[in-house]
Amino acid sequence: MKTRRSERLIDMTRYLLERPHTLISLAFFAKRFESAKSSISEDLGILRRTFMIRGIGVLETLPGAGGGVIFTPGISKKEATEFIEETSKRLVEPSRILPGGYLYLTDLLAEPDLLRTIGRMIATQYSQSSIDVVMTVATKGIPIAQSVASFLNIPFVIVRRDSKITEGSTISVNYASGSSDRIEKMELSKRSLDEGSRVLVVDDFMKGGGTINGMRSLISEFNAIFVGATVFAENIKMDQELRDKNVTSIFKVENIDTNNKIIRIDPGDYLTKTDFSYFE
Repeated sequence: MKTRRSERLIDMTRYLLERPHTLISLAFFAKRFESAKSSISEDLGILRRTFMIRGIGVLETLPGAGGGVIFTPGISKKEATEFIEETSKRLVEPSRILPGGYLYLTDLLAEPDLLRTIGRMIATQYSQSSIDVVMTVATKGIPIAQSVASFLNIPFVIVRRDSKITEGSTISVNYASGSSDRIEKMELSKRSLDEGSRVLVVDDFMKGGGTINGMRSLISEFNAIFVGATVFAENIKMDQELRDKNVTSIFKVENIDTNNKIIRIDPGDYLTKTDFSYFE
C-alpha cells in the first residue's frame, strides 16, 4: 500500500534506529512503501539532516548497485560533556560512599535514559573500529554491555566468576585482583566467543585493573583480539604506570573521604580519547 511522506518518515526512522550499522538498500524501502527510489532518496535526505541537527547520528548513503543507506548512532562532544557534568553532580552525593572506597552506582546504572547515553558514548568511541562482540563481567557491567551492544548492533557476552550449568563447557583463567591482592577465577562458555573475534570490554567500576586484565587473559585463551576497554568510573589511586593505555574511563574518582563524607569526581579520559568529528 502506497504511503504518504509523513508516514514513510516515521516508519523509516523507526526501522533505521532499530538496525544501526546495517546496510539497507533503497530498493527495500521502495518496495516497502510502494514508492519511487527518487522519493525514498528525498526522504533519506530529510532524515540525514534531522539526525545530524538533533545529534542522533549519521545517515550515510553508499552509491552503486550494492549500495544503500547505513545509520551510525553517535553523540556530539557537547552532549557528552553536558552528560558528564550533570552526572558528576549525582556521583558526589555522600550517601554513595561504600566501605572499601567504592561508590554505590546501582541506581544510576538502572536508569534506561542514562544507560542509553552511556551506550551511545561508548559506541561513538568505537564507531569507526571493527568490533565483533562486547564483553563484560557479571553482574553490574551487564546493563552497560547490553546498551553498547544495541548501539553497535553486535552480541555481548558475560564472563562469570562461578560456574553455571546452563553455560555448558567453559574456559577459565586465574587473575590477580588489583583491589584485594587475591587470586580469583573467571570463566566463559566455549560457545560464547569465536577465534579471531575483536572484543570490546566494558565494566562499571575499575579499582585496581585486575578484572580488566583477567578478561584480557580470557580473550587470549580464545585466540580472540582485545580491542580496548571503557569503564563508567575508575579509581585514580590505582598505579597509573600499570594502567592499560587501551582502557578509557568516563569518570575518575579522585578522592573519597569516608570520615567527612566527601567525594571528588573528575571527568575521565573519555572526552580526550574519543574522536567526535564524524558526528559533528
